Amino acid sequence: MIVRKRPSGLKLFLSWRGSVLPRIAAALTLNVLVAIVVTVLHGSFGSIKIPLGTVPFTLLGLPLAIFLGFRNNAAYDRFWEARKLWGEVILRSRNLARQCQSLIDGDVPVNAGADTVRRLDDLRVRMTLRAAAFAHALRHQLRGTDAAADTRPFLREAEWQGLTQVANRPHALLMHMGADLREALRERRIDPALAAGVDGTLSALSAAAASCERILSTPIPFSYTLLLHRTAYLYCYLLPFGLVDSVGFMTPVVVLIVAYTFFGLDALGDEIEEPFGTESNDLPLEALCRTLEIDLCQSVGAPAPQPLVPVDYFLR
Repeated sequence: MIVRKRPSGLKLFLSWRGSVLPRIAAALTLNVLVAIVVTVLHGSFGSIKIPLGTVPFTLLGLPLAIFLGFRNNAAYDRFWEARKLWGEVILRSRNLARQCQSLIDGDVPVNAGADTVRRLDDLRVRMTLRAAAFAHALRHQLRGTDAAADTRPFLREAEWQGLTQVANRPHALLMHMGADLREALRERRIDPALAAGVDGTLSALSAAAASCERILSTPIPFSYTLLLHRTAYLYCYLLPFGLVDSVGFMTPVVVLIVAYTFFGLDALGDEIEEPFGTESNDLPLEALCRTLEIDLCQSVGAPAPQPLVPVDYFLR
């Protein structure tokens, strides 16, 4: 995600980082070259004059702009819902840490001075740090990457080895949390009425993960995207023929402005439609996981990493 203060004046106009322009530069350049050729030839190829006026583009331009706006609104709804779900993951994980440490009895404080591996024998510490592993595992599952390096420090060796054998690692981690909660109930370390609240937190984490999977596996219908993409490109490439008689030598400039708007809206919708990726305008899942990891590690007295900072305005 691009994280920067809004520049002003000419700096905003010339900003390249975070702009959709690099994605559409090739198509935009070709469109302007076509417009230049059409302007030089005045819309004629030999003895054939292409009789396109401004009326077809007037009739088509407004509906196309509305449909592109509607599609971008649908894409942004997916982006915003994904961000709210990750906010829910962070909130519920912090709640879980508080519940484990305040509602489950233990022999020693969770932040007693000991290395992380030995303190993972404490059920309360184990459940708290497992929430960090859950967030990392969910991030990697949504991005299709390997979660081993990020989850291993928060798990006992046997549990981590078992995790490598399952497909849905976030779900497996929640199952382990449920097993630890059952152990606490069996050992009478938590009141059954209070255990229901902890179980509710685990259920909320499961619901957030399932909702993220729903967004990932259910994109905007491809035929709808394809229709808008084709229409926008046909409109922009034919536009010079409709403008050349009325606009003259300014045709390439007008085409550049219109094509930049339509191509940019189309490309931006494609980018934010899948919010879990690693492109410039996708969610900073790694930074969100790092923030949660810091909070959970500090709550149990474990060494905490430094927060991620933007590099060239880009936060991973």
